[in-house]
Amino acid sequence: MTVTRLPSRTARVTSCFTSREGYVCSTDDPDHPTVLYFLDEPVAHKLHAAGRLDIDTTGLVLMTDDGQWSHRITSPRHHCEKTYLVTLESPVADDTAEHFAKGVQLHNEKDLTRPAVLEVITPTEVRLTISEGRYHQVKRMFAAVGNRVVGLHRERIGAIKLDPELAPGEYRPLTEEEIASVGTPSR
Repeated sequence: MTVTRLPSRTARVTSCFTSREGYVCSTDDPDHPTVLYFLDEPVAHKLHAAGRLDIDTTGLVLMTDDGQWSHRITSPRHHCEKTYLVTLESPVADDTAEHFAKGVQLHNEKDLTRPAVLEVITPTEVRLTISEGRYHQVKRMFAAVGNRVVGLHRERIGAIKLDPELAPGEYRPLTEEEIASVGTPSR
């Protein structure tokens, strides 16, 4: 788990980079440890995750006490891109990238997903960029095309990338540029 403190003009914004399974992105959970455990900040109890990860997913989590900033990441209206490194149980099918680019029909949902970008790294490792955040979306997208996710790691939210210099449990301030990038087109 890696956590990053972010300065802000209006609030103490903190970014949490997590690389460890078993921690939840909520402020309080009676059954599991939370990412707040790693924040050595007097205001840690006021922070929330701007885009949660499942307990078995690793990678970038942004922590903040700025609701408007967080909203630009999590609101479906803003289409904030998130990129994941995905490990699959079976080799990815040749037509999966094309299928994802058109949108996928998820089980028990009437609307297709927004178009997504899939980059094949190896037959069982891919990089997926989505611009919405439905419940278990990445796992459900691969299930819809007959595959299963066995490892999931978030690398990027908008233009903010996971900091390779931070070890699990460490955090750092985001730059003003990183903070300002939220809500603007990424890539």
